[in-house]
Amino acid sequence: QVQLVESGGGLVQPGGSLRLSCAHSGSIFGINYMGWYRQAPGKQRELVARISNDDTTTYADSVKGRFTISRDNALNTVNLQMNSLKPEDTAVYYCNVQKRSTDYWGQGTQVTVSS
Repeated sequence: QVQLVESGGGLVQPGGSLRLSCAHSGSIFGINYMGWYRQAPGKQRELVARISNDDTTTYADSVKGRFTISRDNALNTVNLQMNSLKPEDTAVYYCNVQKRSTDYWGQGTQVTVSS
């Protein structure tokens, strides 16, 4: 079983930055991907960024060049640095870990970009 605890959401003005962090319990052994998804009101949940066990990264086109995903195996965390935030980035952000073909989800953290 994997438990995920997210932190770092909040309210920020357009052009600002936020850093999301997700701490996961248990061993990293067997983890295929760690990543972040988001869901805006009335929309489907979408992939924002993910990092594989060989450190290959994938980003949604809408965040390329602005967001950076990283992980710290010693601290069992996956982080999302979000720069140049736009109002359309407003959503609930969910941490995701895929371990042995099972998806685990965090409780979600709200990110609001507004002036």
